[in-house]
Amino acid sequence: MAKYRKLGKTSSQRKALLRNQVTQLIYNGKIVTTEARAKEIRKWTEKLIALAVKEKDNFEEVTVKAKVARKDAEGKRVKEVVDGKKVTVYDEVEKTIKKDLPSRLHARRQMLQILYPVTEVPTELAGRKRNTKKVDLPAKLFDEIAPKYVDRKGGYTRIVKIGERKGDGAMTVVIELV
Repeated sequence: MAKYRKLGKTSSQRKALLRNQVTQLIYNGKIVTTEARAKEIRKWTEKLIALAVKEKDNFEEVTVKAKVARKDAEGKRVKEVVDGKKVTVYDEVEKTIKKDLPSRLHARRQMLQILYPVTEVPTELAGRKRNTKKVDLPAKLFDEIAPKYVDRKGGYTRIVKIGERKGDGAMTVVIELV
């Protein structure tokens, strides 16, 4: 028996397709695809979620001092004239951050090998670069998805058949996080 399905694509195309669909599944929670693709996506997704469940509490809280630009009422940076030049004024603030321990850092890097970067664009500003933000999918896996599955030993995804596709008769399914 084969280790994986070829899906009628070259290895680079297949890997890109599966990476994209796994990324979208984790970002959106469910996607519609063909049955063969869904079964391959399931393998990758289950491994990522199992890794996130294993490493979810493996961090330490650290307090650090950071310089943050002072802003006025309109949200613009406050400038001050020093020696004839305009200079931004900074305030020192203490922040508490999560510092990954080595095994969690390794898990995060393994996730980033599979997951593509996702940029969130507000609907009213579609097509513009302003106000877009990058979504940290490993953080979403550790903080949102993993706590749901702590007591579960596998079976994090569900495949539901929805019928044949009109054009080529391929069986389409919805794959979703349980």
